[in-house]
Amino acid sequence: MAKVPPPRFVIVQQQPDKRPYIWSAVGVAWSLSLVAAWFWSQSLAAPRLPKLVAELETTQRELRDRQNQLDRLAQREATLQRSDQISRAANKQVQGSLAQRDAEISDLRADIAFYERLVGATAPAKGLNVHSVEFQPETGGTWRYQIVLTQNLNRGAVSNGGLQFQVEGVRGGKLASIGWDELHQKPKAPIQDYSFRYFQQLGGSVMLPAGFTPQRVRVSLRGENAAIEQHFAWKSGVTVTGET
Repeated sequence: MAKVPPPRFVIVQQQPDKRPYIWSAVGVAWSLSLVAAWFWSQSLAAPRLPKLVAELETTQRELRDRQNQLDRLAQREATLQRSDQISRAANKQVQGSLAQRDAEISDLRADIAFYERLVGATAPAKGLNVHSVEFQPETGGTWRYQIVLTQNLNRGAVSNGGLQFQVEGVRGGKLASIGWDELHQKPKAPIQDYSFRYFQQLGGSVMLPAGFTPQRVRVSLRGENAAIEQHFAWKSGVTVTGET
């Protein structure tokens, strides 16, 4: 009888894999440990929780108080800076006003000194007055005039008004008077304004007609409370040459 060879394959019954069960058990144990740790931490922290909440509220309140203090200090600083700016501006304005007043006083003293040299320190008090009238020939046939007005009756008072004059003389062997409009060669020539406390020098240029010999000047002043006419001799005694 022939010998039967051993089988090439052996059937072995496989045991079930236990690794998934092991990992599941580990996961469950880890989760339970987390839950246990949470409950344990809660049991430890719970007694201090109200105190921590109170401390947090106190800290927040202190922070709000500090912020309010900072806001008030910032507002106060801004107010002080604004006050300082206003004070500096006011001080600068006062300094400017004082400098302007000093300049006005200096000018007034200079005017008084000039006035005293002009009319004399011992001159009697007078109201509005024409102190002097002068004419000088200019190129082109015009005459440059300078008229000085004074007053020392009301010291410090301002005299306001207007000035006109006419020149009287001889033309063609007859007496003639050259009025303000003709002297300026324009109809309704505006009067010359004056405004002063002690004195004022007024000047301008006029044209005398050809063939006219000036002899005197009649000056008229019209002010708020004054109407004055004064006559002055024409000292040069010249005859204006040219065509008549």
